[in-house]
Amino acid sequence: MSACAGDQIKQRALPSQPAQRPARLTTYIAPKGCLVRVYEAIVKGLESIEVEAAFGGAGENAAGLLLALKHSPTIRGIVTRHEQAASFMACGYAMYTNKLGVCFATAGPGAFNLFSGLAVAMSDSYPVLAISGYAAMEWAGRGSLNETSGLNNTPDSHKMFEATTKKSWLLTDINDTCDVLDEAVNVAFSGRPGPVHIHVPENLTHDDLSEDLYHDIRLHIAPIEPDPARVEHIAAALAAAINDNRKIVMLVGFGAIRSGAYAEVKRLIERFQIPLLTTLDGKGIVSEGHPLSVGLFCDSGHSSAWKAFREADVVLAVGNAFTQHATFNYYEGLFEGKTLIHINISDKEIDKVYKADYALASDARPAVAAIHKALDLKVGEVSPKKVQGRDWEARRIPHVTGKIHPGQLAQSIGKHLPPRAILLADAGAHLAWLGYYVELEEGQNFRKAGEFGPMAGHVNGAIGLKIAHPDRSVVVGCGDGCYQLAGFELMTAVEHNIPVIWVIFNDSEFKLIKLYQLATYFESGLVEFQNPDFAAHARACGADGYTAESIDEFENAFRKALSSGRPTVIDAHITRWAIPHYSPSPDGAVQGIVESIEERLRNR
Repeated sequence: MSACAGDQIKQRALPSQPAQRPARLTTYIAPKGCLVRVYEAIVKGLESIEVEAAFGGAGENAAGLLLALKHSPTIRGIVTRHEQAASFMACGYAMYTNKLGVCFATAGPGAFNLFSGLAVAMSDSYPVLAISGYAAMEWAGRGSLNETSGLNNTPDSHKMFEATTKKSWLLTDINDTCDVLDEAVNVAFSGRPGPVHIHVPENLTHDDLSEDLYHDIRLHIAPIEPDPARVEHIAAALAAAINDNRKIVMLVGFGAIRSGAYAEVKRLIERFQIPLLTTLDGKGIVSEGHPLSVGLFCDSGHSSAWKAFREADVVLAVGNAFTQHATFNYYEGLFEGKTLIHINISDKEIDKVYKADYALASDARPAVAAIHKALDLKVGEVSPKKVQGRDWEARRIPHVTGKIHPGQLAQSIGKHLPPRAILLADAGAHLAWLGYYVELEEGQNFRKAGEFGPMAGHVNGAIGLKIAHPDRSVVVGCGDGCYQLAGFELMTAVEHNIPVIWVIFNDSEFKLIKLYQLATYFESGLVEFQNPDFAAHARACGADGYTAESIDEFENAFRKALSSGRPTVIDAHITRWAIPHYSPSPDGAVQGIVESIEERLRNR
């Protein structure tokens, strides 16, 4: 990796959880005059925290980084067809790990292509580092190639990255490289995780320049632990509710998944017989077939969950930020007449949308464990609760055409998902079908497109996710519109032998946009399009490709894809004559329609 032979790094082994890693000690032994170039120092630093992959685009300003990755013994360099895909892959890599997602790009246009993925990392709490080139500092203001200094009619990339990350750095001294990298990685993991960015100017990449103060990254991230006094208050409130026979529900979001609070949530609901509701991203925190699992609570969720929420006196919300679709468009009276207990890793998320009666800023896993311990001392044996499970609609699907019903397709995906599989859904109507009809078993995960909501974010992100979890099946449910935006990255999966499975819900239209147009304007337009033969295209790229016109054909193709160990595209032709289960109100679909009509009449 370095400019000289004979370099040696002697280092201590580290635990696998970054938040628990101590400062790392490194002894660097090299012949006198040996150079450690700027990108070599960055790659060495990333190796020291066990980063295993970096995703990016080629370019002159990134040339040194490409070579440093080529010579890295532990980091896999993945050059994508488009830098936006690289940023999504970095998000996928960080999604269910405690490791840093890394993406990179050359200066100018390449760097700007990273913004969408960094916005996803910001909204969805992924620790991601973006590294981008920057024009030579001594030429600033001259309008040189790819210049983004903000001077003399050039765009200001530093301000743009500052607006889409937790923090952005412009490296000006090569001997600051390791200190800046160290700070950046610690910021990415601190508090609510998120993206960070480093600009590397062209003048620091010259062959004769060396980082003479190299050191490994020293992670010093303090875990966000619960305040014992607040835990006591929450436990007392829950104990009073249990002893008074008031109805409690637990509402779990992605923060609990990210924290790894699976066992803690399960123990809490079983010990105190608390019905469990989840957001879309909380699916799988406990097996959805568990006797206390009531269902999915969101605008495309289960009626059983809506009913349980309506009847609840106390809501214990863990790891959720009360986003738009999880709250029925920020429904004004959502918690009216209820006691809200809100636990989130970031105090900025608490009271942001709904005022909490009891609040606890903490990582979900230690918070739930602490509440369980405190509550256990205050409450005796609790009688078993019988809760209403999934809606009958989850089993009975009416067929209106000869094509595949998307609900049945979702059911079939869920039925055949292997243990510990990860199912991703991109932005679109297919997300509602998958969330509603797929029932996850313990150890499986589901992730929707986040609040930033890019189409194709998971079409590409799945590649990074699979690299992070080579032992888990990774399946993407995506719309045909999503796939056409970014399906060319299939070649990246083929080139690197990354066996992701893409299931395309193919109806040749932007379903959600069409439904919105019809509901709002009573007509639709420019939402239908022509699709290629996706299966033939996949085979032309060197992947496996199947077309499914029936559920039997889909299940046959899906079984082959799961066992093949190859990148696979399944083009499933679905009917247009199906609308996802949806309500704009937590009081149910009928009440939601009434409220929508009343709102229209008021605004006339």
